[in-house]
Amino acid sequence: MQMTYPATNTTGKDLNIKLNEVTICYDDLGKGEIPIIFIHGFPFNKSTWESQMEFFRKDHRVIAYDIRGYGKSTSGKEKPSIGVFADDLINFMDALKIKKAIVCGFSMGGYTLLNAIHHYLDRFKAIILSDTQCIVDAPELIKKRQQIIMEINSGKLNDFAEGFIKNVFCAETLATKKDVVEELREIILATAPLSIIAGLTAMAERREMCSTVSKISIPSLIICGKQDTVTVPEQSEFFKNNIAGSKLHIINYAGHMTNLEQPDDFNKHLSEFISSVTPKSL
Repeated sequence: MQMTYPATNTTGKDLNIKLNEVTICYDDLGKGEIPIIFIHGFPFNKSTWESQMEFFRKDHRVIAYDIRGYGKSTSGKEKPSIGVFADDLINFMDALKIKKAIVCGFSMGGYTLLNAIHHYLDRFKAIILSDTQCIVDAPELIKKRQQIIMEINSGKLNDFAEGFIKNVFCAETLATKKDVVEELREIILATAPLSIIAGLTAMAERREMCSTVSKISIPSLIICGKQDTVTVPEQSEFFKNNIAGSKLHIINYAGHMTNLEQPDDFNKHLSEFISSVTPKSL
């Protein structure tokens, strides 16, 4: 059944739009014919894209939104899954009257993007897959996620946050970029425990997408931190080898949080890629 949404022409920060029973909070800045949409990872919110939003808003329309249950978006009643997150992306684009977009998905946002591409390829002008992968969780990782859920249920959110931070940043970032580390710690601790549990479950239950990536026929950029131990560079190399015409950049001195650890390099590679697929707005 065709769903309809209220049209909006408002731009700014912390805007809200209703998608069925869920309210999505988003930032919509700049102007451009083909919007660039950023999807954050787990367990973060749209604020992790601030550097990219400020950099690209000068020449493009840029949008970052909070996934349902994260940041200032509501959770809704439907059980969260990567498929639900993907449908939310398309419904969000429909609500903003966006027929095609360049979309950048980071980590869990990349899982969401891969799922959406598989079902709605014609809605994408180009894609950026950042520090993500197409494989499913190994049994030992699923078990680890279940253990983390038990710890969070027992009130150990701080312990989860500290362990998570040590995994997602490279050693140099942990030693020299204390402000970046602290900002991410605050974001994690501000996330509702139920949303963290929902995200862990959604990732553990996601389907493999490796068998689908060879069908991607639009311009694709892959970015990964050289020291990423969460979604290792070999997974990004798989994308490069299986998506025709794709480009891959491995960024030095970055772990999993490439866009936060090395924002200048990240933005440079995105800018070159975006310029190659769409003209700048005048």
